[in-house]
Amino acid sequence: METDRNMTYSDFERDHPAALAALLAMSKAVDASGLEKALTELVKLRVSQINACAFCIELHLSVARRAGVDEAKLDLLPAWHDSAAYSARDRAALAWAEHVTLTPTAALPAETRTALDAVFDASEQVNLTVAIANINAWNRIAGALHFPTRTPAAA
Repeated sequence: METDRNMTYSDFERDHPAALAALLAMSKAVDASGLEKALTELVKLRVSQINACAFCIELHLSVARRAGVDEAKLDLLPAWHDSAAYSARDRAALAWAEHVTLTPTAALPAETRTALDAVFDASEQVNLTVAIANINAWNRIAGALHFPTRTPAAA
């Protein structure tokens, strides 16, 4: 007999509090680091887009809006490379997020390292990388366990 392997965030929260606490602790550490919330939300959203995690995309769109991220940045995020809406700091963070998410064992392009070093100090780079690792973990958990979105299916 096949069982339903889908789980909600609430199920995860209730049944796996230690795992949840560890993931939330990483997020709180990044928030406490001083990195701008709008920037980290852009990164979380972009990584969630790459990983096709609907639950995390929906969640981080909401958080990004509350953090004051400009709607144009949210709308153009899949094509950020071709948009003037993003600052040098945004671009460096997004390029780093894509590199860490897509090619963690590939050689780091020199231009990505140069851009990152130009706008993030060493401590900020560590905190940004922790944010990227954390959202990648969330994407894999929410995706693998099929966390449903809050948005109902169209009729």
